[in-house]
Amino acid sequence: MRIALIADTFPPLRSSGAVQLRDLSREFVRQGHEITVMVASPQQTEPWLLEDYHGVQVLRLHTPRIKDVSYVRRTMAELLMPFYMKRNLQRSPLAAATWDAVVWYSPSIFLAPLVNFLKKRHQIPGYLIIRDIFPEWAVDMGLMGRGLPYRFFRTVADYQYSAADIIGVQTPGNRVYFEQWLAGDEGRVEVLQNWLSDTGVSNCSIRIADTALAGKRIFVYAGNMGVAQGMNTILAFAQAMSEKPEVGFVFVGRGSDSERLRAEALRRKLDNVLFFDEIDPDEIPGLYQQCDVGIVALDVRHKTHNIPGKFISYMQAGLPVLAMINPGNDLQQLIVSNNVGVVSTQADADVLTGKASELLSRLESDQEISGRCRSLYEQLFAPEIAVSQIVRALQS
Repeated sequence: MRIALIADTFPPLRSSGAVQLRDLSREFVRQGHEITVMVASPQQTEPWLLEDYHGVQVLRLHTPRIKDVSYVRRTMAELLMPFYMKRNLQRSPLAAATWDAVVWYSPSIFLAPLVNFLKKRHQIPGYLIIRDIFPEWAVDMGLMGRGLPYRFFRTVADYQYSAADIIGVQTPGNRVYFEQWLAGDEGRVEVLQNWLSDTGVSNCSIRIADTALAGKRIFVYAGNMGVAQGMNTILAFAQAMSEKPEVGFVFVGRGSDSERLRAEALRRKLDNVLFFDEIDPDEIPGLYQQCDVGIVALDVRHKTHNIPGKFISYMQAGLPVLAMINPGNDLQQLIVSNNVGVVSTQADADVLTGKASELLSRLESDQEISGRCRSLYEQLFAPEIAVSQIVRALQS
């Protein structure tokens, strides 16, 4: 199939979404499909830039700046983004190109105008990959009420859903958010698991053996440190674990809370904690090879279901997990039923300390846990599974 894949993130960005789309597009090519990634590129000045990325045709389309700006400016920029992309697509060498299907990735919720343009122009089906149910999670977190801003974002999100013939959600629990949409004859919703390519282990710029944590059992957190992660509790947990001199914590990444957390760790004089800046995604397996437990952190006020990319990367590396997640999240059953870690649904450092001690004791006697983690990755989260499922849905 000739597929247009639309997103607002792609390498060289290092976000989890960029990594997912890199892996997905490569797998489309590996399975013999022709893929064109159309990505919003605020950083470039040219209207368009066409390039080859490891066999993937990437069309970077200039848009207004959408990152690291105020919420109002970001909203206006994202609202304009698909119209800029459409205009600059029509200026590009691909203006007359045709496709058999369009796939798009959310977040962002604002891409539907470009999707509908391609669908109507080429009379093709569309598949929405939705990894972030916004604005619902913002309401859960207390970042937004159900007033005018919520109604605006909900209208945009509903328009996005209406543009899709198929919607792929992360877990069965997320289907509940689409019951009203499912009541019509416009399409269907299916569970599309997250995915991550197995890139193998390469050199990592972080060498724990050369730090003050050398020789310790390492709990690692690699990813965004923002309001949705509940990182205050994780730092309090690390402080509580300072009574165990054999344990250390490594935090790697960026986010709105990153600098504040670093400063707080210094203020508390936590000598069992190290922070590192974001590293290249290809270095992550090399980092995990030096660690013992992966931390999954989601603010427990969430009501949506989420299987974070970092969880998949831990499974791929054979790392059992310590997870602090919202009650009822489908991820809890996944971890417990496959015996690949421990779960707390309370934002409580003492509870996490007990769970961590339980897991460390288990690691002493359970020699199969790493293999179970790896097996779970292979069964559910390999990108070839996701691509095959998307293609089947589009062809049907």
